[in-house]
Amino acid sequence: MTTQAAQTGRAGRTLFIGGEWCDADAGERIDVRSPSTGETFAAVARGGKVEVERAVAAARRALAGEWSKLAGFERGRIMTRLSDSILAHIDELAELEAQDTGKPLTQARTDIRATARYFEFYAGATDKILGDVLPFLDGYQVTVQREPRGVVGLIIPWNYPASMFGRTVGPALATGNTVVLKPAEDASLSCVRLTALAAEAGLPAGVLNLVTGLGEEAGAALSQHPDVDFLSFTGSPEVGTLIQTAAARNHVPCVLELGGKSPQIVFEDADFERAAQTIVGVITQNAGQTCSAGSRVLIQRSVYERFSRLLAERMSAIRVGAPHADLQCGPVINATQAEKVKGFLSRARETGIGVLAEGSLHESAVQGGYFVVPTLFGPVPTTHELAQDEVFGPVLAAIPFEDEAEAIAIANGTAYGLVAGLWTENGARQMRVAKKLRVGQVFINNYGAGGGIELPFGGVKRSGHGREKGLEALKEYTVAKTIVLRHD
Repeated sequence: MTTQAAQTGRAGRTLFIGGEWCDADAGERIDVRSPSTGETFAAVARGGKVEVERAVAAARRALAGEWSKLAGFERGRIMTRLSDSILAHIDELAELEAQDTGKPLTQARTDIRATARYFEFYAGATDKILGDVLPFLDGYQVTVQREPRGVVGLIIPWNYPASMFGRTVGPALATGNTVVLKPAEDASLSCVRLTALAAEAGLPAGVLNLVTGLGEEAGAALSQHPDVDFLSFTGSPEVGTLIQTAAARNHVPCVLELGGKSPQIVFEDADFERAAQTIVGVITQNAGQTCSAGSRVLIQRSVYERFSRLLAERMSAIRVGAPHADLQCGPVINATQAEKVKGFLSRARETGIGVLAEGSLHESAVQGGYFVVPTLFGPVPTTHELAQDEVFGPVLAAIPFEDEAEAIAIANGTAYGLVAGLWTENGARQMRVAKKLRVGQVFINNYGAGGGIELPFGGVKRSGHGREKGLEALKEYTVAKTIVLRHD
């Protein structure tokens, strides 16, 4: 990692408020550790309540200023310039993202392309946010217009910081809002650099404000702020509860994406090769630290042994190493996460759950890094924590089922409901099962659909509520206003 890449803000500053780079008032900073080595390689400002106050005030001023006067297509042109700039800086941003999160360079580059695509997609939507004309009484004209919510607070996680920047900031800006962004303290650096590129693309001062800091300080202050009009949060259900409670006190709406325990359902007529390759790839991508990772594979009992062997072969071939080795799997984000995942592995073994396969450590997986060996367990009882709880690591639980009814019951039998994968060539079964799964997305004979910037994303139950991505996100960042005109 170069000094230039680590020093992402002006003079190493990582707070961007009202168009200016600055330090925290108290001068405090948070060390950033490399997941690959455990060593400190950078630092970010420890912003808190004071900095959030300033950022919200700057966003409020910008909302009433130049930004409110721009036509939709003018906002779109700024966002298009940002998209182009992101692609022009892809090598720098990918290196930054890989160093910060530990993910392989190829995965990091994919994330940066997705970030650019978010701004490209939403740039094209800025002048196409349509209202309605409603039929009403004779002599009246009724229109429904969609207006920006105002100042929006975005609290994003550490697993995909760059693409989450695009996923939240993109629709917020497209709809005319102003933003205060709080990235995770474990992985803020790509967001700092992206904020700098946004300013260079011509975003007016105060439209996008960035406050780095701890979740319990800066994140809490943002979620509790009475002058924030809308909140978006991605993270754990426990913190999501705190966010929603804080929002409720100010009567502020929010979108929450709170994780999942997503099932991959494999029937006896599935394309086994494609399914196995995809299922293992998904659970080891980003070291399993993906909210939609298919961490349960439900296999029809008639083919359980055959398909689980194929999964085992695929899992055994996975190698874990540092980002520069560019393997299939990198380290988890920090020591706490590594300890948590390894705890799941230890308890599963202690309770007698069979290990069907394990990946291996590459020579680049040095001591001190937060490396976890990908593991396939099976058969796993449906009540076991591996089948119920979000591990957020490269751990896959194989569970046999008898028929459609049992598969649906097992798939729906957790507190989560985010995504499901369905593997079968039977067209009637595809729709039958898909309709009965209590999730926000169902992928049939594929999973993830290449990032799916265009696809509405979100869950039910403990996975949260509201929708991100696609045109559906524009509804979340706007509010409907009904105007009734009497003209007779």
